[in-house]
Amino acid sequence: MQNYILGLDIGSQSVKGIVAERKKNGQLALIKILKMPSAGIRRGIVDDLAEATRSVNQLLAEVKQVSKGALKNIYLSVGSADFRSQPSKGIVAVSRADSEIHHDDVDRAIEASQALKLPPNRMIVHSVTKEFIVDDIDGVTDPLGMIGNRLEVNSLIIDAFSPVIKNLTRCVESAGGSVSSLIFSPLAASRSILSKTQKDLGVALIDIGFGKTSLCVYEENKIIHTAVFPIGSGSATNDLAIGLKTSIPVADSIKLTLGSAMAKEVPAREMIDMRKFDAAAKNTISRRFIAEILEVRLAEILEFVNNELKRVGKSSRLPAGAVLVGGGAKMPGIVDLAKQELRLGAQIGIPNAAEFEINSSELMGQAEDPDLACAFGLALWGGDRENSEAAPGFFLTEFIKKIFKSFIP
Repeated sequence: MQNYILGLDIGSQSVKGIVAERKKNGQLALIKILKMPSAGIRRGIVDDLAEATRSVNQLLAEVKQVSKGALKNIYLSVGSADFRSQPSKGIVAVSRADSEIHHDDVDRAIEASQALKLPPNRMIVHSVTKEFIVDDIDGVTDPLGMIGNRLEVNSLIIDAFSPVIKNLTRCVESAGGSVSSLIFSPLAASRSILSKTQKDLGVALIDIGFGKTSLCVYEENKIIHTAVFPIGSGSATNDLAIGLKTSIPVADSIKLTLGSAMAKEVPAREMIDMRKFDAAAKNTISRRFIAEILEVRLAEILEFVNNELKRVGKSSRLPAGAVLVGGGAKMPGIVDLAKQELRLGAQIGIPNAAEFEINSSELMGQAEDPDLACAFGLALWGGDRENSEAAPGFFLTEFIKKIFKSFIP
C-alpha cells in the first residue's frame, strides 16, 4: 500500500497533477497542485511522443521534489473519441448448496458480462456495474450474503483503442513514472464533482477541455451513458483567430480576457483596440463580434451533448441538470448558454476539496478550479483503491489487471 498518490491528467493544453498523502486513518491530505503547459497531445491522443514525454517530465520533476513515492503510484486519466461504452449482462448460477452468494459468484458474474467480442486492437478499460439481479429481484447494489439460485449483473463496458492507451502510458513511463491504474476521465471528474443526490436524481457532467469534450450521465445513482467528442474550447480559439485575422496566442488571450458565451449580454457598441493584444494590428473590433464567434462554437459543442442525451432518452429530462467542468467552463456566460441549448438547469462544478485534509489557504484557493475536476477525481479514486473501497459501481477485475501488466512495469 502506497502512502502517496499522484492524480495525473494529461490534456491538450495543460498537464495537471494532484499529489496527496494517505494518512493512517485513510484520510487524504492534499500536498501539491501542479499545472503546466502541455505539448504532443491532441484530443486525448499522443501525436508526438517526445514532446508529450517532455511535458510530463517537467511536471514529474516537480512531484519528485515532494515525494518520489508518488511517481510510483500514478492514477492516470484516459479518454479520447475512440472510447466506446455499451451495456452488457452476465448471468451465473450460485455455486454453493446453501444458495448464499459469495465474492467468487460476484466475480464470475462480472467476468461473464465482459465476455464481449472485441477487435484485437481494442481493450476493456472499465466494467462499471449498474445493478445486480438475484433471481427476479432487481436493483440490488450489493448481493453478498443474499440467498438465490441465479445471479445477474447489468454492466456498462467501456473499451478503447489499445495503441492510444499504450502510447499515453509509455509517455508517463518514459518520464520516470509508474501507472497504478487507468481511469476514464469523465468517471474521474464525476468522482470529485457530483454528489450522491445529483446522481440519484439524474445529472449530466460535461467536461469541456481544450481539445475534447466528455459527457457522463447518471440516474438512480447509476451511470447510464458516457461519450467523448473530438471538439473543445480550442476550436473556439481557432475560430477567433480566423475571424479576427490574428495569431492563435493573441486569439486565446482575447478569448480569456474579453470572451463571452452569450453575445446578447455584451454591449453592441463596446469596441476593442486590437493594438492592446497585437502590436502589428491597426484595427478595432466589436466585443460583441468576438462573443458571437465564441457562442457559435460553444453552442455546437452543447449540440453534440444534447444529441447524445437524446440518444439515451434524457434530453431535458435530468432533474439535477448539467454540471460543467474543464477549462471551457470558465467562459463567462457558459452556464446561461448551457441552459438555453440543453433546456436543463446548469452550474459550474468545483472539486470537492472537503474530502481532503488541507492545511494551506493557498492550496484551498487553487483547488477552486473546474479545470482540476479530473485530476482531483483521480486522486480520490486512488484513495478509494488504497483503502480497498472501490468507488460505487467500479470493479477492476483480474482480467483487466493482466492487461495492465502487459504494458505497465
